[in-house]
Amino acid sequence: MKFTQIRNATIKIEYAGKTFLFDPFLAEKGSVPGYPATVNSHIDNPTVDLPMPVSDIFKDVDAVIVTHTHPDHWDDAAKKLVPKEMLIFARDGKDEWEIQLPGFRNTRSLEERNEFAGITMIKTPGQHGRGQVLEGVMGEILGRVCGIVLKHPSEQTLYIAGDTVWYQGVDENLKQHQPDVIVLNSCDARVLPNEPILMGKEDVHEVYKAAPQATLIASHMESVNLATLSRKELRAFLSEKEMTPRFLVPEDGESYSW
Repeated sequence: MKFTQIRNATIKIEYAGKTFLFDPFLAEKGSVPGYPATVNSHIDNPTVDLPMPVSDIFKDVDAVIVTHTHPDHWDDAAKKLVPKEMLIFARDGKDEWEIQLPGFRNTRSLEERNEFAGITMIKTPGQHGRGQVLEGVMGEILGRVCGIVLKHPSEQTLYIAGDTVWYQGVDENLKQHQPDVIVLNSCDARVLPNEPILMGKEDVHEVYKAAPQATLIASHMESVNLATLSRKELRAFLSEKEMTPRFLVPEDGESYSW
């Protein structure tokens, strides 16, 4: 297994002889206005450049996985730059239809359990926020997310939690699948007035305690206006809690192999 952090939740996973690109967010730095109803919406997105050329991002990719179609996971640039013949796995039929609109036809809607080239792909639930933020129109916008577990006899089990906070569903995912490597979207993103919709320091601490056998990786860091937790702050927290031996905080472009 090889993990590469590209930018935001865009990651590249080499697993059991296949290469997956997750949640392509490919816009040029500062080309998209800050997202409305979020903190720091005056800041344009993305807040940083891609760490590599787009051609390198797509090199050897066998399939794209879109955990949901929020614009920092599947943006207008991706709709133009992802090859139209690329196999794309979508969260559900509604997302698949949305992905097909720009002309993508090699698409599949994820079932609860999927097989691809001998790899088992399991769709897992997530909760993109807490309490009142999940009510009404905002809840409709935030509610449609998922994570993915990858399993193969020759590989360690990988759990990509997706856009979620710590809640009972994540705990159940950990207990059911016993992942060896866990990717957490950890920038403590917040919507107005100041409500978290992604994991922050305390959330990742809960995952760390609930999965004592796993290596954890912080993704979705320092790339969009609504992120409120920096890598520096997260690393300081991990050091304070003595979590650093098995918690990785990659820079954009950094890779790890197991």
